[in-house]
Amino acid sequence: MRILVSNDDGIHAEGLRALSEAMQGLGEVWVVAPEFEQSAASHAISLHRPLRIKELGGRRFSVDGTPTDCSYIAINHLMKDERPALMVSGVNHGANLADDVTYSGTVAAAMEASLLGVPAIAFSLVAHEPFDFGPAARFARKLAETVLANPPTGRMLLNVNVPGGADPDSYTVTQLGKHSYGYDVVENVDPRGRKYYWIGGSSFTHEDIPGSDCNAVFREGRISITPLHLDLTEYDQMELVRSWKVDGYRRE
Repeated sequence: MRILVSNDDGIHAEGLRALSEAMQGLGEVWVVAPEFEQSAASHAISLHRPLRIKELGGRRFSVDGTPTDCSYIAINHLMKDERPALMVSGVNHGANLADDVTYSGTVAAAMEASLLGVPAIAFSLVAHEPFDFGPAARFARKLAETVLANPPTGRMLLNVNVPGGADPDSYTVTQLGKHSYGYDVVENVDPRGRKYYWIGGSSFTHEDIPGSDCNAVFREGRISITPLHLDLTEYDQMELVRSWKVDGYRRE
């Protein structure tokens, strides 16, 4: 039984090492991760340039691409003779809560594995440096054991966030919350007189939504497990859109 480990912080990241060590003994562990940090790469895949793989020994490989590239190459090439029973991603150096899942390379690596039919879990540590990955790694092992003992019948993608600064002893199953880092755009001028911009703010706020991942982590100090799915259809809008009549066209 094989377990694939990846991330978006890069092959040398401390969180990746903690997660891969936590998986030891559960199966044959393979690590396939980006050569360099790819935070916020989302679900980008490299279609217009070749990728290079470096074998680092001990079933460890780096790929000079995105987290999605790593999952794709691992499952469809490096491990094609025996697909993994489980894929785990992380432990991310920071939160992946609420809307973060749309930007996160950590979640995207797990998402790609799930699309390819491999049960997948993304793990993130909700903390700032210095990071203590011990509690997240311990929970990751226990959750991985649980999934391997109870394999899902369909696609599975879980997003897990572990509070930092403590060793939580409880978890809860949550929905995605809502939060904001602010919407700042900082304008500056480089030494040659050209303008450049930094996007993204640093003022974190989250809405108080009972049952959300943000509430679980920040208000209750619990680990959050959020099942995700990839059907992005907004069913509540379907009847509204069906009621429209686009001039000059026939709706079937």
